[in-house]
Amino acid sequence: MPSKTTAPPADLLWQRVHNSLNRQGMMVHLQARLLRVEPGLVEIALPYSDRVTQQQNGFHGGAMGALADIAGGYAALTVIAEGLEVTTVEYKINFLAAFQGGELRAIGRVVRAGRRIIVTTAEVLHVAADGTQSPCAVMQQTLTSVPASA
Repeated sequence: MPSKTTAPPADLLWQRVHNSLNRQGMMVHLQARLLRVEPGLVEIALPYSDRVTQQQNGFHGGAMGALADIAGGYAALTVIAEGLEVTTVEYKINFLAAFQGGELRAIGRVVRAGRRIIVTTAEVLHVAADGTQSPCAVMQQTLTSVPASA
């Protein structure tokens, strides 16, 4: 169940999310980076590479969906008790635009952390080489807490 206690210090939240992200083979393979961790909020970046493209050389929708899922999931992880993890029950994503180059950044936010389920949103932005940011996807997600794996 989600914890209703005071959030742990920021460095402990960062370490918890960072350690978990480093155990995700797909995210490691795709070279995702953790950018920000706050109670109820996580931001993750995914660089453009041939690992994340579709046939027209734009970011693949599956890569955008995975990044949004991870960011929302880790936002949820920041509001639950130690010894628990989260798993996605469902998500719905809207793709807004396709991009090449630069990187994607997904910002996951907790909308509501209940006793059994957690609802999050994630905004996926494309960041061009010149720093220009453009929205490319939005997601809403439902998660539940589970005992941490050994």
